[in-house]
Parts: sequence; C-alpha cells; structure tokens
Amino acid sequence: MEYLNAGDKAPDFSFNAENGDSVSLSDFTGKKVILYFYPKDDTPGCTAEACNLRDNYSELTGRGYEIIGISPDDDNSHSKFRNKYKLPFKLVADPDKSILKKYGAWGVKKMYGKEYEGVLRTTYIINEKGIIEKVIPKVDTKAHSEQILKELEGTSL
Repeated sequence: MEYLNAGDKAPDFSFNAENGDSVSLSDFTGKKVILYFYPKDDTPGCTAEACNLRDNYSELTGRGYEIIGISPDDDNSHSKFRNKYKLPFKLVADPDKSILKKYGAWGVKKMYGKEYEGVLRTTYIINEKGIIEKVIPKVDTKAHSEQILKELEGTSL
C-alpha cells in the first residue's frame, strides 16, 4: 500500500457523527483538516497521541484546523475512548478498513520478524480545497502536535 502524496486530492469518505448524522470529508471544504490514522483506542501509543492532540487542540484549531482521528475500532469503542480522555475532536470508526485503504494507512507491518497487516500510523494535513498539503508517515505519538506544527511552519524534524 502506498501513501497519498502532497498535492493529491484527499479521497472523500462518509462517517456517522456523534449525533447520528452522516458527515463526509467534503463537508469540510473551506476548512483545513488534520486527518490522523491510528491503530487502536486506549492503547499506550494511541492514547499518548490522542492526548497530545487534545492538549494542543486550541493551538491547532486556532490555526483553523479540524482534527479527525480514524481507526478500525467501532463507534462504541470510540465513544468510551473519547469520554475517558475528554477528547474534543471527532473519531471515525472504520471497521471494514475502507477509509484506511483509500489513504494507504493499511498495509504490511513487521514485529519480531513476523509480517502482518495493520494500521500504518499516518497523518495527512489537508487544505481548504481538499488537497493534501503534508503527509507525516512517521508519527511521534508523544509529540505529534509539535510534529504537525513544525510541518505547518515548513520545517521537518
């Protein structure tokens, strides 16, 4: 699976909002979006990443960004995770992995010499026109917001 690249149109997808309404990425046209893919709710790395984004939420939204997290977990898992850690952003359930696959965030991983398929932790920064501006394929879970802010300022780690 290959990642999408800066300059690519972000593939549209739909999801259910917390209130049950159907929402699409295209509904965010005119807004900037930080779209991050993560493996599993309430695990150490994913919790560190989500809490880091939560702790810097006002900085990111102050720059005009909406944050959307996507994992294969279901809506019930997302609701518990969001409530437990007081996450102020949207979490999208993708149990069939269709969104993950569209974004190249599902593929072969290796652990202890064994290969398996899983979520490739990735973040896409999308502009107001729905174009991917930046791709972060190597996420620092404990300092992800700082990583994003450096990318927004045009520097890399």
